[in-house]
Amino acid sequence: MNWYLVAAIAVIVFFVIIFFVSFVHNRRTPVPEGCEQIKIEETSCLACNVEGCSIKEKFEYEKLKQEIEKDDNKGDKK
Repeated sequence: MNWYLVAAIAVIVFFVIIFFVSFVHNRRTPVPEGCEQIKIEETSCLACNVEGCSIKEKFEYEKLKQEIEKDDNKGDKK
């Protein structure tokens, strides 16, 4: 087997491992002191174009949850 191919695969594997380790450590990092109560308004969050943002996902989840509860309450009243 060509040694360049082995070296290329090793470099790619190395970078993938570094990515996952840094991702896990970033998720486990606690919120800085004094920033626990910071609230982000939904209007400013929706103006952002980042698709994979966990804050945006939380807003969308809460919105869907409220709509489902609203629909369930309508069905109970009938």
